[in-house]
This record gives sequence, structure tokens and C-alpha cells, in this order.
Amino acid sequence: MAQKVAKAGVRRQKGYLYFLDKSGNVARARMVRGGGRGGRQQKEVIARTGVRREEGYLYFIDKQGDVSRVKMNRGGRKRKVAKHKAARKHASRRRPSRKRAAKRRRR
Repeated sequence: MAQKVAKAGVRRQKGYLYFLDKSGNVARARMVRGGGRGGRQQKEVIARTGVRREEGYLYFIDKQGDVSRVKMNRGGRKRKVAKHKAARKHASRRRPSRKRAAKRRRR
């Protein structure tokens, strides 16, 4: 469940990407669609919130236009480190098969 960090009340317009910039303010940049000019787009600060980010959280602009955060989910299957490293070492030491070695001798 997301937790509200700051009230900004931003109303979104079509064609813009809304995000939290490095200083914790809500900003927007024009999206470039097929064939448009490339390069870096100018960002425009919409609301000064000054949110301080904590590690381990994902910050976003929610449907109400406020800044929210949610705990980052580190998914995926847990691996046993020892088996994984051993498999990688073994794979790098493979020798060519006998068929290839026999073909090389004939030439």
C-alpha cells in the first residue's frame, strides 16, 4: 500500500511525463513521439515539495497528483550462491568434444 509523502495536487496534461527530480520537486518534461526531435528535453518544475528520499522506497506521482512512496519489492527466486559460482567455474573449463578434436586431426 502506498503512503502519501507530500500534497502537490498536480493536474496532469496529455503529452507530458511527470516525475520527482533530484531536489524532490514535482517536474514534467514533454514526451517525444515518433519522428520528433531527439536529445534531452527541458524539464519544468510544477510544484516545489522538497521531498527527501529514503533508500529502499520508490517515489511516484499518484492519481490525485500527490507524491507517494511504496517499499521496493525485490522479487525473483533466491539462489544458493555456492552452487551458482561452482556452475559458472565448471562451464568456463569445458573442453572441446571428441568429434571436433578428431576432425581437426584429419585436416
